Amino acid sequence: MSTTRKPEERENVTLLGQAGVKYKSDYAPEVLETFVNKHPGNDYFVKFNCPEFTSLCPITGQPDFATIYISYVPGELMVESKSLKLYLFSFRNHGDFHEDCVNIIMKDLIKLMDPKYIEVWGKFTPRGGISIDPYCNYGKKGTKWEEVAFDRLTHHDMYPEKVDNR
Repeated sequence: MSTTRKPEERENVTLLGQAGVKYKSDYAPEVLETFVNKHPGNDYFVKFNCPEFTSLCPITGQPDFATIYISYVPGELMVESKSLKLYLFSFRNHGDFHEDCVNIIMKDLIKLMDPKYIEVWGKFTPRGGISIDPYCNYGKKGTKWEEVAFDRLTHHDMYPEKVDNR
């Protein structure tokens, strides 16, 4: 197998390529894994689109469905995508409000990889005739990314898209 990553650079990635991985059905941040960013001097975005996110209403227990968008500028570490998929799946039986879910996801990813910048946007399908699209972000304190976070937050969704697919 040809790879540009040395074995020690892949030692924290244990879920990728494993056939018998178990999907946890309740909140499980411990499944998140990282790998080393080979380009920490470059500022670049990594974006994940997660169109099959589900969680439960904490009051009624009814399911909520969303597309979760995660964009981040990595520092020294990056989140491994299969572990992220398993982590997001773990919300399946987790009861929390939409706003809580996106903030929990963002905070867990900050704790995991200490990114320069991160934003999480949940686009939830309507229930009861209303959809909720919470957005949160973070820029590393004392860096230019702290200013970027404030600017993106204050200008977020000023020109919302036409919603015709929900």
